Formats: sequence, structure tokens, C-alpha cells
Amino acid sequence: MEQFLSFDIGGTFVKYGMVGANAEIYENGKVKTPSTLDQLLDIINEISLAHPEAAGIAISAPGAVSDEGIIYGSSAVRYIHGPNIKKLVMDRTSKPVFMENDANCAGYAEVWDGAAKGKKDALVMVIGTGIGGAIFKNGELHKGSHLHGGEFGYMLLTSDVQSSNDVWSRVASTAALVRNVAKAKQVSPESLSGEEIFRLAESGDLDCVAAVNQFYHLLAVGIYNLQYIYDPELIVIGGGISAREDLIEKINVKLDVILESIDLAKIKPVIAVCKFRQNANLLGAVYGFIRHITKEMVCNRN
Repeated sequence: MEQFLSFDIGGTFVKYGMVGANAEIYENGKVKTPSTLDQLLDIINEISLAHPEAAGIAISAPGAVSDEGIIYGSSAVRYIHGPNIKKLVMDRTSKPVFMENDANCAGYAEVWDGAAKGKKDALVMVIGTGIGGAIFKNGELHKGSHLHGGEFGYMLLTSDVQSSNDVWSRVASTAALVRNVAKAKQVSPESLSGEEIFRLAESGDLDCVAAVNQFYHLLAVGIYNLQYIYDPELIVIGGGISAREDLIEKINVKLDVILESIDLAKIKPVIAVCKFRQNANLLGAVYGFIRHITKEMVCNRN
């Protein structure tokens, strides 16, 4: 069975793994994200040389990834923006390469063999320091005319817009939760974590209880908006927050309150947590390779 070498480029680590055509991970590891593009290309090439059996290379990367291989926008890995990364990797490794945005890769993983498997119309949300995601229509990824499809975090939930701090990513992400509690307690955000805030809320800390309650409410408001904008069969939630066993229950409680208040709304969003977490980007990048590069190679042979 074919195997593919997959890379997930992050701000701290570059993860890699050998992934099979049925979503199996046979081997994985990680290295510290290098400080230059040449070093990154060297790492990819060295790992590729150690796996000559790989049928191709799949890459998950931050930023607005074009089909041509140029990554627009910005991220913590600044040097990947501007050059044609796809071409550089192909030239260095002599292997076919597929590259896609990391949130889109997470979505691909869920459509391939995760919570959204078999769904035609689905949204995948990734909640972390911000909120991003992926849109699937008739099973196909929708990237948008400006590569901004799935940038849910830019959504506004208020008409009183003052700055970029008013977008959904800045008010309803886990980073926003930490900032809100830090402000209430007059401490540095670096002294807190999301996990600690949830733990303190469960023990009755009033600042944390209020912040967590607002966090779930704002998530529910955004999810409600997404449901009525796109009307998907399913909205899948990923990111570190998806590890919380009560996540779906808490958001559903808030959705019920919203729907009780709006008698026009008859459809309640169906939500679920992602099946794949730390390996979602590796798997999804390979699914993108199979769907696009493998298909192209078959067509060219015919």
C-alpha cells in the first residue's frame, strides 16, 4: 500500500510522519522549527531521503496557501511567505508535492476518516489562539476567491466595532478567555492557561465562572451565525478545547438559549468534536495529496 511523507509546519515544531492511504500513521516525529528557509528545505530533504518509499510529500502550513505553492499572508514562520515553497521542495526532493493551509488540512482529516466522514456539507472550526477552519461543499474544500474561505475568526458579533480586537477570534478564542480572566484578576496573561481557568471555574472562582460562561456564549453565537449563513449538515470543532468532555454539552446549552429567544430560527446546529487532534494536519495534508496530486498523476498517465 502506498505511503506518503507528511509535514506540518508550525511556529515551534515541524512535525512529520509516514501516512498510509487508509489514514494510518506508521511513523512520526518532530524537529524544532528552523530559523531559515534553507534549513527547513534541508530538513525536509533529509527526511525524504530517509524514506525513499514515500510516493510523495504532503505539507500543512500556516497562511493563505495558493494552489501554485506561494503562501500569502503572515504567520510565526515568516520566511515561508513569498517564495514558491511547493516548487522549492519539489526541486530539492524530486518528489511530487501537495501543500495546503493547516486549518484546511485539519478539515480534510475529518472529512477523510473523522467526524465529518460521509458528510457533503460541513464546516470544521479550529479554536486556539484564534479561530479558523475549513468549508466543505459537496465534499469539496472551498478556499474562496481570496483564499479566505474558512476564516471564521474575522466574523463580527457586535455593531460597535472599535478595532481588530472586536473580531470573533479576539473575543471567543481560548486566548481571549485567558486575557479576560487576566484582566479581571489584574495579572499577566502569561501567568494563566486555559486549562487552569476551566479548573478554577469548576471550583467556583467567580472571575473564571463568568469568563467561561461568556466564552461558551460567544462560541454559540458564532456557530449560530455559521449555521444560518451556510446551513451545513455538521459543524466540527477542533483545537485544544475539543479535549474537554463537556464542550458539546456546554455549547448546546447556549444554543438552546439563543434559539428560545429567536422564534424565527427552527434549525439547531449539529456540532461534534474532531476525531483527530495532534495528527490532524499530517493526515489531512495526505488526503489532499491523494485527492489532487494522485488524481492528476493518474489522468496524466491516461
